[in-house]
Amino acid sequence: MTPARSTGRTQRCSAAQGRTRLEHARKFLDVAELVAGEGGDGDIEYASAAAALAVLAGIAASDAACCTALGRRARGQDHRQATELVEQIVPGGKRAASSLRRLLNLKDEAHYGLFDVGGGDLQAALRQASALVKFADQVTQRRPAQ
Repeated sequence: MTPARSTGRTQRCSAAQGRTRLEHARKFLDVAELVAGEGGDGDIEYASAAAALAVLAGIAASDAACCTALGRRARGQDHRQATELVEQIVPGGKRAASSLRRLLNLKDEAHYGLFDVGGGDLQAALRQASALVKFADQVTQRRPAQ
């Protein structure tokens, strides 16, 4: 694992806090999948809510990985700063950062948009969130940052 570089505003955090954030990520993802399943085909109102929860799962998973591997997490107004921290985690950080970027591209529309998220975007969000939760789980099983 790589030591943290200065990347925007960050906050120190521990491996224990990382495990807590991982549990949050799992719960967000569980609820996102549950909500997505409620909607059925063509029920687009559920898609936006489920996508918003998937975004929260990805952010929490990224926090979990960063706390465990780097001892810091992003705390700036722009969640995209977190991608720079996630990229520093070796191995797998670059791929995880890419998943986080894709999720964050949906964030504004899912959380604040005037148009509902489509089914294809929802499925993509769930895949990206799931990949980030899996990544965070793998990172938390490694030796934590000192």
